[in-house]
Amino acid sequence: MSTRYSPTVRRRRLSHEIKRRRLQARMTLDEAAKTAEIARTTVSNIESGEKKRPQVNEIKALLDAYQIEDEREREEILTLCRQSRERGWWARYKDVLRGSKYIGFETEASMISNWEPLVVPGLLQIPEYVELLAKTALVRDPTEIQRMVDARMERQKILREEPPELCAVFGEAALLALTEHPDVLHRQVEHLIQMAEGTSPTTLQMAPATRLNPGSAGGFAIMDFPTTVDPPVVFLETDTDGLYLEHPEEVARYRTLLGHLRVIALTPEETVERLHKMIS
Repeated sequence: MSTRYSPTVRRRRLSHEIKRRRLQARMTLDEAAKTAEIARTTVSNIESGEKKRPQVNEIKALLDAYQIEDEREREEILTLCRQSRERGWWARYKDVLRGSKYIGFETEASMISNWEPLVVPGLLQIPEYVELLAKTALVRDPTEIQRMVDARMERQKILREEPPELCAVFGEAALLALTEHPDVLHRQVEHLIQMAEGTSPTTLQMAPATRLNPGSAGGFAIMDFPTTVDPPVVFLETDTDGLYLEHPEEVARYRTLLGHLRVIALTPEETVERLHKMIS
């Protein structure tokens, strides 16, 4: 069993479990709130995941209201509550991270499928590339740039510690844009080759710039988790944080889109061959 866990995922699981127990008890939100003697909005926010740091005494009160008496079952749910209240490492970088919720999901994912049309996928970026992206985004403060690099390198630790299966599909344009920075291009391509040929479960596919593809609308990531208790999530990046899609039909739509992109892209073997040619 993985020792990696994310407060974000545990909070979502807690929400699911608490709502399931209420429905099993055949109680409305009003009835649950009255029986547990806590505010209705509190019960609703716990079930929706809006309450970021649920209180253990609140969860105990709800379990009592739903007549959950099995000690093992109660302790498992209370453990979820305690874990959901912890702060992930990314809290230290909230000043330079936009997608902290995304990182929370990514930390516990067992499989990450990523499409990026214009940039190298984040888990595969080298420090020099992160620095270049920051400067391109008009970040001028050297301290802020370094914190962005440090946060990205911290995020990449999941590829070394119980790595998830990573399927990264990206546009060739991400590398062609580096032609004016040949040193960065060379080191970034070397790193991609190393990841593709290494022992970690990483699959790379590059979509040639000369081919039209159905992913021009923007990048996305599909995250799957080790158990069926945690449903998959699709992440769509925006200028602030992002959109998170969980409805089965929405997830299926993006799985289909990723499948089409993988067909259009070079195969993993062709991708590595193309990468070698770029720096030969």
